[in-house]
Amino acid sequence: MAKRRNIALITAFPEAVHVKRVVSGLIEQCRKYDYNLAVFCPMSHLDSPRVNYSHGEMNIFNLINMEYIDGVVLDTTVLMNEYEGNALKKVCEKMKRESKVPVVSLDTAADDFPIITSRNDDILREMVRHCVKLHGKKKLCVVTGPEGNHVAEQRLKVILEEADAIGAEVAPEHIIYGDFWYSCGDKLARELADRTISMPEAIICTSDHMALGLIYRLDRLGIRVPEDVIVIGYEATAEAAASRISLSSFASNDANTAADAVDYIRRIIEPDAPIEPYDIEASRLFHPGMSCGCEPDFLYSAYSLYENMYFTTRNYNMDDMEENIDIGQLMESYALEQLTASETPEQCIADIHSLTWLIKPFRRHFLCLRKNWLDADNDITCGYPQQMRIVSALSTEDDSSYAGNDDELLFDTSLMIPQMHDENEEASVYYFSSVHFNEIMLGYSVLQRSFSDEHRISLVYRNWLRFVSNALEMIRSKAKLLTLSRRDEMTGALNRRGMYNAIEKMIDSASDDSTVFVAVIDMDGLKFINDNYGHSEGDFGIKLVSSAAASVTRSDEILVRAGGDEFYIIGIGEYDESECEKRSDEFNRLIKKLSSAYSKPYTVSASIGCAERKLNGSRKLDDIICKADEIMYRDKTNKKLQRKD
Repeated sequence: MAKRRNIALITAFPEAVHVKRVVSGLIEQCRKYDYNLAVFCPMSHLDSPRVNYSHGEMNIFNLINMEYIDGVVLDTTVLMNEYEGNALKKVCEKMKRESKVPVVSLDTAADDFPIITSRNDDILREMVRHCVKLHGKKKLCVVTGPEGNHVAEQRLKVILEEADAIGAEVAPEHIIYGDFWYSCGDKLARELADRTISMPEAIICTSDHMALGLIYRLDRLGIRVPEDVIVIGYEATAEAAASRISLSSFASNDANTAADAVDYIRRIIEPDAPIEPYDIEASRLFHPGMSCGCEPDFLYSAYSLYENMYFTTRNYNMDDMEENIDIGQLMESYALEQLTASETPEQCIADIHSLTWLIKPFRRHFLCLRKNWLDADNDITCGYPQQMRIVSALSTEDDSSYAGNDDELLFDTSLMIPQMHDENEEASVYYFSSVHFNEIMLGYSVLQRSFSDEHRISLVYRNWLRFVSNALEMIRSKAKLLTLSRRDEMTGALNRRGMYNAIEKMIDSASDDSTVFVAVIDMDGLKFINDNYGHSEGDFGIKLVSSAAASVTRSDEILVRAGGDEFYIIGIGEYDESECEKRSDEFNRLIKKLSSAYSKPYTVSASIGCAERKLNGSRKLDDIICKADEIMYRDKTNKKLQRKD
């Protein structure tokens, strides 16, 4: 069986209407050709001024391994809008450096990669014809994006050409450069109201946001839409359909552009394979509203409103309830409260796993974290380690679900997700998104969906990922605080609180015939060093004694800093009668070696005493610690007598 091809889409903010349409076109063609689609997408707007958070989101681009990708589609428009302006540049540099496969850009130039030109010209022309031929409006105003912007200029050019061709008038004052946002429409409405700009018969806006800002302000200023002026939008957003004065809008044909990109790549990677074109009639892209005087499509408006409503209660008898999770259902589940209440890392992972149903529908979901994600002292802010661990895998198709922290589910990060390379799998779409806290990388999430699934990832998934990321960071903070409360900050050894907790666990897992071993170690001459060389040198001596003690502590034993310069080694298990003598000799040799390795004007030494006894069901170790302490003091006394001699 030939290896299945993988097409990658690099985009951002997948709930945006533009990205949804791009994904739809890619999915349709990948389904036809039996290609996997791997979507690498930050879930938030890249133009957010919260730079650290955006960096954490964009880290997902570092996961892309071009060895397993057969073609790349750059959604240039959304990548250009990053706050610092570096996202597209960095992605292009990565493609140039690592890619040996076709890389194409949608509609807008990205470096010198081939551009797949949009099929939106016919739609833009239809907007003009709709105003002129259907509504008889010949005095037009055109509102586009920033002057010099490729997309804005291209849309303006096509509209002006069509207006001239069919005899419509667009005066110079009626060519308005804006920002594709509400503020531009608001400003134009005020200028029309105070007659800074003369009133046209129709206003064509090349984004719904500008049109909606315009209609809102015109309505407030007493200018009637559509009676005094008609307004046409472009993009057909849900807000346009659900607005009080619903906006007549033409949907962009981004799906066709994306489909063309897959066909372009297919001609290169499989030159002898057939092409199945993707086409949609322009008439199907028009959604009439109130703003132009057409009969509104009330069903479409109602559906758009329903899709975006926040329901505090649901009909839980609906057959598709779990296949159409909305934002209300996510928020009313109190998932955030459940996740952040987790007391241990194990419980946190289990809670995440149990709440994964909230992002249905999916075929499988994988939560992949770095192996040492709990270690806040070794954080990563760029890229991914060589290995990742699947801590939660949930399938709706078989019994392969799993939640835990088992090393058996470690995999090479270069694979991105191992299941994508299983040739027995049917082709799917895989959404890769970052799991992070600000810029700190914790891992990533992979949502695998069927091509036949009509749903796309949305604000439900975005907010679920936020809940998960925040819960993981909270449990990391709890773990760090717990470590600090049980460990000595200077040496890393357990403190007395940590000692008692560890001893309880050791006793619980031990048999009555186990042997208890205790070594008590006390530094010699700490006061002399402090008085003559300073407390920083005294701290050096304590750390060196701790290092020597740690080196002779077995993996099944604990090292405790019991006081300023006193340490315990405690173990419960199998020990022979010579253990005390062997351990004392080993420690004395090591502390002497470590001390001589430093050119200090003093010698670091310590006294040690060891003792053993059978556990015999006792949960108190005070007696054996006291016995080892007595032996340690005899050792210290003997050393003093030897120095006097």
